[in-house]
Amino acid sequence: MAPIIGSEDRLTSGHRLSHPAPGDEVLITGISGYFPDSDSVIHLQENLFNKVDLISGDNRRWKLAHPEIPQRTGKINNVNKFDASFFGVHFKQAHTMDPMCRILLEKAYEAVIDAGLNPKELRGTKTGVFIGACYSESEKTWFYEKMQVNGFGVTGCSRAMLANRLSNWLGVTGPSYTVDSACSSSLYALEHAFRAIRDGHCDAAIVGGSNLCLHPYVSLQFVRLGVLSPDGRCKSFDNRANGYARSEAIVVCLLQKAKDSRRVYAQVLHAKTNCDGYKEQGITYPAGNIQKLLLSEFYEECSIPPRSLEFLEAHGTGTRVGDPEELKAIDEIFCTGRSEPLMIGSIKSNLGHSEPASGLCSIAKMCIAYTTGYIPPNLNFTVPREGVAALAEGKLKVVTTKQPWNRGMSGINSFGFGGANAHTLLKNVARAKVNNGIPSDDLPRLACISGRTESAVARILDDLESRTVDAELIRLLHAIHDEDITGHVVRGYTLLGSTPKKSVSLSRSIQYFSGIRRPVWFVYSGMGSQWAGMATQLMRIPIFAAAIQKCHKALEPKGINLTKIITEPDPKIYDNILNSFTGIAAVQIGLTDVLKAVGIEPDFIIGHSVGELGCAYADGCFTAEQMILSAYSRGLASIETPFIKGSMAAVGLGYTEIKTLVPPEIEVACHNGPDSSTISGPADKMNIFVAKLAAQGVFAKEVPCSNIAFHSRYIAEAGPKLLKYLKQVIPKPKPRSERWLSTSVPQTLWKDAKAEFSSAEYHTNNLLVST
Repeated sequence: MAPIIGSEDRLTSGHRLSHPAPGDEVLITGISGYFPDSDSVIHLQENLFNKVDLISGDNRRWKLAHPEIPQRTGKINNVNKFDASFFGVHFKQAHTMDPMCRILLEKAYEAVIDAGLNPKELRGTKTGVFIGACYSESEKTWFYEKMQVNGFGVTGCSRAMLANRLSNWLGVTGPSYTVDSACSSSLYALEHAFRAIRDGHCDAAIVGGSNLCLHPYVSLQFVRLGVLSPDGRCKSFDNRANGYARSEAIVVCLLQKAKDSRRVYAQVLHAKTNCDGYKEQGITYPAGNIQKLLLSEFYEECSIPPRSLEFLEAHGTGTRVGDPEELKAIDEIFCTGRSEPLMIGSIKSNLGHSEPASGLCSIAKMCIAYTTGYIPPNLNFTVPREGVAALAEGKLKVVTTKQPWNRGMSGINSFGFGGANAHTLLKNVARAKVNNGIPSDDLPRLACISGRTESAVARILDDLESRTVDAELIRLLHAIHDEDITGHVVRGYTLLGSTPKKSVSLSRSIQYFSGIRRPVWFVYSGMGSQWAGMATQLMRIPIFAAAIQKCHKALEPKGINLTKIITEPDPKIYDNILNSFTGIAAVQIGLTDVLKAVGIEPDFIIGHSVGELGCAYADGCFTAEQMILSAYSRGLASIETPFIKGSMAAVGLGYTEIKTLVPPEIEVACHNGPDSSTISGPADKMNIFVAKLAAQGVFAKEVPCSNIAFHSRYIAEAGPKLLKYLKQVIPKPKPRSERWLSTSVPQTLWKDAKAEFSSAEYHTNNLLVST
């Protein structure tokens, strides 16, 4: 026998909503959609602010063949397009799949990207999928009439698949189902998602709403129900209101906990539903008293005074009975104790009534309002509805112009024609962008993008380059593309400056990506790569500047001003070989730190001459201090040892060619490649030989080397001094990894003990021998 429950045990309508723990607040973090003649939320924003009537009378869906059926409806674009291979959908399945399901896949992907997530990040997570959908007009149009009995029909047109196919493609394991409460379906789905996250059933949720008007006879049913406007205009709150225009929309948003989010449109403070129950007037008649009950319980539960709302997005279908009932409930709940009129609106006046998707259309409108600071205006409102006291008395203000607001709390109503009511409360929690997102350091930002086609990547880069750089957006793009996106076969990048670019940038590239990962090489240059002021611009990068400061402190006791060396505009500063060595080494340390900071690690490392010190640093064999002091030791030994006046030159001939041409006094110091070498020797002999090569049409150019013939027999006497200094800097040498390819030891000796460690002996040998 069931236990008797006392009144003290009952859960009353006045129970309070518990506050989430810090970080567990539910946020709208991504949104995407197709709206009538608006292919994105940004496109919708432009159309709403420009007061474009998005209801059209063309024959994209059907030709006017019945006098009762309104021709004006809201129609989305690209219903027949679908990238089946990207979503892993079989060719036959794609042709028997409900168009709503196809587009929901696309918009779910876009909403995830909009939140700054790579779809791979959701795989295996407890993410729920909640879709609001009503009747699927494609069941008749696509499934039964075409009779493609091939095993794919049921899986293509089942409404369960609207949610389940998203879960399958994304690989998420949370609750996954389709909600049908008629016109309130998508806001019901949002309420289910909100509670599922709050109750721990899932950690995030994809919420969608979909509606396509594909079959004229469905519209005929609504005409005879008496809810459609003969002129195809939704006149929300207006005295001329005579029904609504049917409309299409497919919208998807992503809900996440605050601690997991990378961006935010608004916080969902609370969501609640109820039902009218029995009504003498009939099931489709709206019940304002039950709507009022929902709102009353709602704000009692979340302990928020209704008068504190700044804006309310009403259901506002523009029907003769529906608007007055809703406005009366709004007046009685929200207008008591208010000092200012409550601003209200309904997106249905702009794009029609998208029925089960209408709730998320209102969510999209509020995301626009919170992002821009402006509430989009209503259309078709000229004369307030008679008999509605709140409108006549000015307690409710219908927004009819692009309205600036304080981004306060906003409520959203959505009612189903069977009596299923839903309400949601949003709050602005987005932090104001510092300096509107414009970086204060004025550094260029690298944006890396991938896509399915070159045109897709180019379009994103064009958009980025046309606007002032937004550092927060760049951060999102980096997060999205931290891993490959399966199916993206084109990649591109651009460098974004502080001002928009007038034309296609030369600092950008778009290329096909084969999917084969190419190894990353760090190549460290040697003597001759220095130039006056070479690090002046790089010092603007904080990580680079920090590396230089570390090296600067290491050299200060030696009386060396490293910062001056690498930023001094006077080229004569590098007449001192000590400055050349330390300057080159310092820049290499800073660049290595910058690359590692952005996650670029080398698969292979190779260096030339003093560049092998850079190899030791990148390989983890040297600290920054050890590398800069090794470079200092190299320069000090060169200064303290008397040498002949020497010279070095780069030559456009390979070792096999040049070795037979050089005079006996000159040596081939560096084997750079099949058609490139560096030669070294006495300055007078070098001048004559270089001139001779140039006269024969062979490329030959002197390398700045402070009059020292490095990597030749002429500097052998510096060996003992350098070895002594390096042993002090490298007391405990570390083994070199296999990724470091030596250029100062022949490949046949790479396994030899002499090449095994990044030792004083190894780096002394590097200075003395040819490379």
